[in-house]
Amino acid sequence: MVAGCGVREIGKPPGFSSPAENTERAAMINPSMPTPIAASALGPTSHASLWTGARGSLLGDRRAMQRGDIMTVVIEIDDQAEISNSSDRSRSASQQAGIPQLLGIPQRIDERLPEGASSAALVDLNSQSSASGDGTVRRNERLTLRVAVTITDVLPNGVLAIVGQQEVRVNFELRELIVTGYVRPEDITRQNEITYDKIASARISYGGRGQISSMQQPRLGHQVLESILPF
Repeated sequence: MVAGCGVREIGKPPGFSSPAENTERAAMINPSMPTPIAASALGPTSHASLWTGARGSLLGDRRAMQRGDIMTVVIEIDDQAEISNSSDRSRSASQQAGIPQLLGIPQRIDERLPEGASSAALVDLNSQSSASGDGTVRRNERLTLRVAVTITDVLPNGVLAIVGQQEVRVNFELRELIVTGYVRPEDITRQNEITYDKIASARISYGGRGQISSMQQPRLGHQVLESILPF
């Protein structure tokens, strides 16, 4: 219980995540099988030529294509959104009913009514309702990052599954960046880079942990009380 409260990290910087057992390392040590190339297609002297299409040649395509390869994801988010809604509704109604003249009947009825009462104005109704609403949502987000990711799987249709994790520790604060998703090989540039808007099912997590992050969070007991108290 004491360890769960973070007592172990008192006076110590937050520790890095262990890279020994993660999906990136597993993809690097267990790469996919290379695609064999027929010798007749390369020619008799292709093994010594600089102009072949092999990845190791001078003009070869060195973009990440196989399981275990590494590429760079460029994250440049600059989003602004503003939504404003306003509504106003008003309704007024008035109803009056009376019998001032009807073959002399109202006059005979008035004689039997209490003093001040008259059948000339039997019913007089008024109603009025008004409703208004106003709502505004504003959001401004800006994030510029670059992170190396690893191809962890090549799907049957050729789409590449990528996973990347980066940790930077400054004094007692650890900044974490995690990127996952799926990319098409044709969207990877010749510089072996891809922008975040071309990643399908992108999951980008940017946060941190340490003394500053801990101070910004309410204590565990306070969070428990807020979740159970009805007021």
